[in-house]
Amino acid sequence: MEINYSTLFQGITSIIGDPRILPMWIISGLLLFLGIYKKKEPLLLVPISMGILFANLPLGEFIRTGSSGEPDGILRTFQHIGMETDIFPLLIFLGVGASTDFSPMLSNPKTLLLGAAAQAGVFFALIGSLLLGLSPFFDFGLLEASSIGIIGGADGPTTIYIATRMREIGQSIPGLQVKDIVGATAVAAYSYMALVPIIQPPLIKLLTTQKERRIKMSYTKRPVSRRTQILFPIVSILLVSILVPSASPLIGMLMLGNLIRVSGVVPRLLDAAENSVMNVVIILLGLAVGSTMPGSVFLKPETIGIFVLGLFSFITATVSGLILAKLMNLFLKEKINPMIGSAGVSAVPMAARVVQDMGQKEDPENHLLMHAMGPNVAGVIGTATVAGVLMALVPAMVS
Repeated sequence: MEINYSTLFQGITSIIGDPRILPMWIISGLLLFLGIYKKKEPLLLVPISMGILFANLPLGEFIRTGSSGEPDGILRTFQHIGMETDIFPLLIFLGVGASTDFSPMLSNPKTLLLGAAAQAGVFFALIGSLLLGLSPFFDFGLLEASSIGIIGGADGPTTIYIATRMREIGQSIPGLQVKDIVGATAVAAYSYMALVPIIQPPLIKLLTTQKERRIKMSYTKRPVSRRTQILFPIVSILLVSILVPSASPLIGMLMLGNLIRVSGVVPRLLDAAENSVMNVVIILLGLAVGSTMPGSVFLKPETIGIFVLGLFSFITATVSGLILAKLMNLFLKEKINPMIGSAGVSAVPMAARVVQDMGQKEDPENHLLMHAMGPNVAGVIGTATVAGVLMALVPAMVS
């Protein structure tokens, strides 16, 4: 019997034959470094980076498909079960809702405006993506532009949700070519979430004066009744389902988690939503997202454009919140510190902590954390609502 020894060295020949494998290993290693040693969003960067590594191993055993195109490898199965059905992002939203306290926003409703203002970054980046798509180097259509724009909300699960849905819409329309940018947009979103303490402070200092940064906001804890806390998630679900039905899955799961939290009668469900369910889904989602990034998909000029436009989206979202806060001060008797406007992005609680730290540096007696949490949690609702708007409008515009 003749033995084909070449089969013993398939891994080596695969690496030699595909020069994109080694660069992807380096990218995976860089994300691991950020997650483990720099402790930047480790909960997701660690599984995402390992998903990237698994997807770029020789022969691609983790992401193989069957003879009929059905998922066969374990990570391809995760993609099919958790991402293509939206289960993973929606379960993440359940956990986010269970761990989020909306009381700062409910006790100071005007902070909702600051959370809404930050969503302007989504539309600025969407337009920028379409303009960049006119160049010969980048091929971004409206579907890709919508996925890139949502990065500005600094909300990883929403970014994954929208990018996956836009890809599915494109694949369902005959003759329409759509790029698979789920992995790139997800990594961009989580990277910028991790870099909030680096990106936002220079922008805040550029657009505010020292006098403005030293504005003290008196914090008198206004008790929010239990009835209000229970009614808020229910009313929110009903309003969103009527006004923006496409956003109801995201808002519905977010508010279900919050209702479990504020009801106070299901501690076991709260613990599961906050911890065990959330932790398992984070691992599976991270691996699934990372596995959408084999070198053949990720190492393209469009990836650079995604990261640049994602940064632009995040910057404009931060700037929009700051500007609205400054405009509001023209009409308010009791001035607000405009720095809290930068917390309108969905990076909870990182953006609020940045405001607190900067306020303390200007004046050790200036405590802004609870004030900043209002627009911060409002940003979560705002980004999910904008996602629903895009889901409602974009399919009709491309079909």
